[in-house]
Amino acid sequence: MLVAYLAPALMAGAGGVASGQAELTMAAVTSIAGTSAVVALLSGTWLQRRKGPHLWTMALPRVVLVALLALGSAMIAGLVGWFASRWLPAHTGVPDAPWLTRLGLDLPISAALAASIVSWRWRGARRSQPRQP
Repeated sequence: MLVAYLAPALMAGAGGVASGQAELTMAAVTSIAGTSAVVALLSGTWLQRRKGPHLWTMALPRVVLVALLALGSAMIAGLVGWFASRWLPAHTGVPDAPWLTRLGLDLPISAALAASIVSWRWRGARRSQPRQP
């Protein structure tokens, strides 16, 4: 999970510093990296559950599995970002700030990338393991 946080934080942070976008630099270590770490933890935990893998996760082609998990994660994160950017300013003391408008884009992209990487690597590791009798 540490890599799932550090990699996007460093890459997006470097992009923010190089382009002079202070809000991207701040988002890199908060919403972008945080979302990536949470989604990596949740999807990795779900894929590694103790009872063994879900049958459909092994039956589907690797690319289809990755696409489904990335799309599902992006949709959920997009809804969370949309809800937070609309609900927080209307119902709390949080002002309608630029970082709130970024949530609708940062969260789904980070979630899709994290779910894709975790599921791609998980599925590759599952295929390479020898069959247990």
